[in-house]
Amino acid sequence: MEKNNKKAIFASGCFWGTQYYFSKAKGVVSARAGYIGGQLKNPTYEQVSTGKTGHVEAVEVEYDPKITNYENLAKLFFETHDPTQKNGQGPDIGSQYLSKIFYGNQEEKEIAERLIKILKDKGMDISTKIEKAGEFFPAEGYHQNYYDKKGEFPYCHIYRKLF
Repeated sequence: MEKNNKKAIFASGCFWGTQYYFSKAKGVVSARAGYIGGQLKNPTYEQVSTGKTGHVEAVEVEYDPKITNYENLAKLFFETHDPTQKNGQGPDIGSQYLSKIFYGNQEEKEIAERLIKILKDKGMDISTKIEKAGEFFPAEGYHQNYYDKKGEFPYCHIYRKLF
């Protein structure tokens, strides 16, 4: 990671679609699919997919703060999934597909809380949880940049303007 770049971690269902949108955002240097929030060190996809490890599928976004900022990325997070779905995302059901923001500092936490308040004030019943970031474990290679490799477009994640 470049010394001036920053990282952000978002979970919005299947990490393939989340990674797809973040990897194409202006100012994003890289987006890695992986796992966060559970009890196991270096979990595998097979372990996480049971829904019993406590991990969620997430994306670690490295970005250049001279080009974009955390708030822009958090808005993209909300605008590319359904933050009102409580038990997963689209057809992907289970605790490993929950909507979560993993903050790295107080400023990121406050931005996430403010954006949730804006959406709630618009009448949305937001289910997104905000948690302090723990250790992020990159997913297996075959999960990285899945849609770009397949030449396909995400089916669970659709962009829609909310802010």
